[in-house]
Amino acid sequence: MRKVLALAAALVLAGCGRAIPAPAVSAPAGPVAANAVLAGVTLGPAMAALGLDDSDARGALASFVESCPRLVAREDASGLTRPEDWRPVCAAARDWPQGRVRAFFAEQFAPVQVGDGKAFATGYFEPEIAGSRTRRPGFAVPVYAMPSDLVRGWPDDVSPAERSGRPPLGRYDARGRFVPYYERAEIEEGALEGKAPVIAWAADPVEFFFLQIQGSGRLITPEGEVIRIGYAGQNGREYVGIGAVMRERGLLGSGPGQYPGSMQGIMAYIRDHPEEGRALMRLNKSWVFFRELTGDGPIGALGVPVRRQSSVAVDPAFVPLGAPVWLELDRGEANGLWIAQDTGGAIKGPNRFDTFWGAGAEARRIAGGMSGRGRALVLLPKAAAARLARR
Repeated sequence: MRKVLALAAALVLAGCGRAIPAPAVSAPAGPVAANAVLAGVTLGPAMAALGLDDSDARGALASFVESCPRLVAREDASGLTRPEDWRPVCAAARDWPQGRVRAFFAEQFAPVQVGDGKAFATGYFEPEIAGSRTRRPGFAVPVYAMPSDLVRGWPDDVSPAERSGRPPLGRYDARGRFVPYYERAEIEEGALEGKAPVIAWAADPVEFFFLQIQGSGRLITPEGEVIRIGYAGQNGREYVGIGAVMRERGLLGSGPGQYPGSMQGIMAYIRDHPEEGRALMRLNKSWVFFRELTGDGPIGALGVPVRRQSSVAVDPAFVPLGAPVWLELDRGEANGLWIAQDTGGAIKGPNRFDTFWGAGAEARRIAGGMSGRGRALVLLPKAAAARLARR
């Protein structure tokens, strides 16, 4: 969502950018195949064996229909499907009778398992924090839009022969040299004052830090206005998951004097130890720039709104964006059918997911502590599943 870069506490705990997870454990390490086909795909059980209920199916169908215009027009990096596989499924979805929503998924899809199917899921949400359109007492944290001097280029010490792929993000200094862009500490010290547009002003630097990790959110003004902001870009500097640093330092855990290994626990430590907490946040040199959003819901990587308890962030190399995903986890609230509509910097590899929980206190609580393990299945159009079975 990019973003909602952003992610939930898993990003905070593990590392990376956009969206927000809050797991107390990180995803398993090890070599990862380049895409789903190389990771291995096997046919899963029939849809009837999954126990899909009507409420879950209705929410998933609504999100799937929203995804279809993008789904049928984009190439699938996972290698599992082709645009033409989705066209008849999307055509059927548009007019499918609401009284038979479970039948839609049973008749149109075949579940498959990617790799070993062992799922690890975190959660993210749309935070609500205090903000103001104008700078005034109590509102001094700038919410910057994209600065005009943030560009891509090659440093002088990178020879033409070494220049391949996409150039890094940075800026040109007064001497015309391409240098890294300002990092978090420099921006907090005022490096962008007068250089980047300010959308609004946040009241709490800690809350805003976590909103940046989430990648989108809502600013609530004292007058009650709601300013919705979403990911516009990032400064190109290194993302550091401060939760992982805190765990290495023995600050997180279940022992005496330690704080819980969740987003809430991390925030509690930062508030109880403001100087140390500020230094920890500045270890994360990444800074997220925003744009003001209008319309319905934060926008995911697929370019459509993400929906509470229906949208999930995935690695598009292993799950086609727009595809339904079935999760069976040891966290019951995350069980069921989701639609892959987003990505995230910490969401890498097969069977790695980040579930979206909306906005508000309940969403914050669930997403901030979500860390579930179990089984995942990807639902593919039957034509695509049959083609894979013939390989």
